[in-house]
Amino acid sequence: MFAYIIRRILFMVPTLLGIMVVNYFIVQAAPGGPVERMIAEIKGTGVDATARITGAGQGELAQGGGRPTGGEGQAATGQYRGARGLDPALIKEIERLYGFDKPPVERFLHMMANYLSFDFGDSFFRDRRVIELVVEKMPVSISLGLWTTIVIYLVSIPLGVAKAVSDGNAFDVWTSAVVIVGYAIPGFLFAILLVVLFAGGSYFAWFPLRGLVSDGWQALSWSARVADYFWHMALPIAALVVGGFAGLTMLTKNSFLEEINKQYVLTARSKGLAPRRVLYGHIFRNAMLIVVAGFPGALIGILFTGALLIEVIFSLDGLGLLGFEAAINRDYPVMFGTLYVFTLMGLVIGLISDLTYMFIDPRIDFESRDQ
Repeated sequence: MFAYIIRRILFMVPTLLGIMVVNYFIVQAAPGGPVERMIAEIKGTGVDATARITGAGQGELAQGGGRPTGGEGQAATGQYRGARGLDPALIKEIERLYGFDKPPVERFLHMMANYLSFDFGDSFFRDRRVIELVVEKMPVSISLGLWTTIVIYLVSIPLGVAKAVSDGNAFDVWTSAVVIVGYAIPGFLFAILLVVLFAGGSYFAWFPLRGLVSDGWQALSWSARVADYFWHMALPIAALVVGGFAGLTMLTKNSFLEEINKQYVLTARSKGLAPRRVLYGHIFRNAMLIVVAGFPGALIGILFTGALLIEVIFSLDGLGLLGFEAAINRDYPVMFGTLYVFTLMGLVIGLISDLTYMFIDPRIDFESRDQ
């Protein structure tokens, strides 16, 4: 097992590098960028914005990506979008400020060298270190992703098992209707409904509408802190669970149905074993393998993509919202910093998933792949 873990960790390096390379050069091909944004600000605000560039000395922000819309050599000719009429020397100073005075490959190599030590540089437009922003937003996203995934699994696995055992009867039919409705309702739409009903929208004001905790949370007792935390998380988690439990429920049911009809189950029953022992002593271990395989994807999906609109609706300032705003504002250090963190976490969670396979079913041995 140790050798397998080492190989997987080593394989993460080219995987992570490949993802960063592809995304970096896609961004280079996209129009717009921080240089264009600063040019628009200068033309809109005049001398004050120019003074920011030439006199304020915002520091070396060379961590980003971005590109001139017409190519690397256009700073001297002033061919950036909206740059006509500006002093070419000022354009060159803006390029130097954001690190665009260097070729894209050199910028990328410099960026990745810094990322080895988790030095993501400074945000172009927030005047803060990217690592500080990531650490600040991480608790919100982890709270949403982790608790939602746990609740989904706690609901879906027992429900899926019960549906498999009672396949075809009234319970299976009615619960299937509920699952289909839950699958059909987008999470963000259900979130809006929850706000309208329970967060002071039109009817009741039982739950808070914004934030992870209340003001003055630090002054509360530890039990009151826990209660306040879950009070704020109740509606966002409910909105994400409704849209996420349907697929896992049906996956669990189908996995158990497949195992129930296999020969080893018939043999166990013929030996007189109790149905409960057959179900949880024999079927459960094999049927749960495919369910466990979906855990990393479920967690990553909720953590970094599914929770974006939920964060917006409930004013939860997490990593999803941070990455979205960075993409809109072309804040490349934040974009690539969060991408690096997301990718690394996904690769690590994938490794944990494989190790969980072996924990659930000792018959699985990844070392045998080399034999």
